[in-house]
Amino acid sequence: MYLVFTVMNDIITTMFNKKFMEELFKPQELYSKKALRTVYDRLAHASIMRLNQASMDKLYDLMTMAFKYQVLLCPRPKDILLVTFNHLDAIKDFIRDSPGILNQVDETFRQLIETYSCLSAGEFQLIRQTLLIFFQDMHIRVSIFLKDKVQNSNGRFVLPISGPVPWGTEVPGLIRIFNHNGDEVKRTEFTTDGNYVTPQREGSFDLYGDRVLKLGTNMYSVSRPVETHMSGSSKNLASHAKENIVPNPLAKEELNFLARLLGGLEIKEPRGSETGFRLNLFTTDEEEEHAALTRPEELSYKVINIEATQEPGRRAELSRILGELEVADPRPASSGKGEDLLALMDGL
Repeated sequence: MYLVFTVMNDIITTMFNKKFMEELFKPQELYSKKALRTVYDRLAHASIMRLNQASMDKLYDLMTMAFKYQVLLCPRPKDILLVTFNHLDAIKDFIRDSPGILNQVDETFRQLIETYSCLSAGEFQLIRQTLLIFFQDMHIRVSIFLKDKVQNSNGRFVLPISGPVPWGTEVPGLIRIFNHNGDEVKRTEFTTDGNYVTPQREGSFDLYGDRVLKLGTNMYSVSRPVETHMSGSSKNLASHAKENIVPNPLAKEELNFLARLLGGLEIKEPRGSETGFRLNLFTTDEEEEHAALTRPEELSYKVINIEATQEPGRRAELSRILGELEVADPRPASSGKGEDLLALMDGL
């Protein structure tokens, strides 16, 4: 288990590096899909863990479709910030015993609050629309979504027509008519097909607090964040029981398997300059080869190979480099979006 925490700490340390965050928070155009994938690959390989192309493709697809689902189902545009806070809360739980890294995440938290808490509803809607446009052509099927029936076989998500209404709004079913003086003169009620409820409270936008919104929390918990009916179906997708945060057995076994791969793997003598270990997200080699052959060309990317080792000396050197992160020479002007960020990551 020690190597599991080491891998997580290395990735989180790189992800929340001060210079890296400063680059992300600069006003700029949205990165291209290729630039995003390159950043993701380098973050995933920021530790001693290595993934082959098929496994990296599978991991990237899961990440992008999960985030698209979360943005798509936000009750109101501002709740994108609550989804982000749920992500950061989960990351903080991973590193609760590493004060140095925890301070990096808290600083990012404060930057998010300072930058986005003052935005209007219209500005949040523009952010949400921009993100959805970025993901609109991605319809990759994800097993957990298909199992929960929140995604169709064509890769498109099923939007709910029931559940909590956005904070600050009323449950549909009443039409009010006002005169020119602003006085209510008539009320008309109507029935709805959905079972709408009023949220009990608004999620917290502070550094600590109850986010209320479940989007952005662990997808592999027994209780899913989907607490609604599906559009066009009368089947209730959510359990009305109290949320159970205990991971299901399948997810627990997957994590245990990852721990065995990281902690109990027998390291063979490397051939040539190859070092570290290889992590495969597929059950068999045949499944991996089939996934690599059948993946669409437009979704394929080159593998980024890195050198990694578990030797204490090299690990200490890596920690020293991450601790310094000083740029001695000025960077040349970038010729495309995302190049500044990628150039910065080359120095991590």
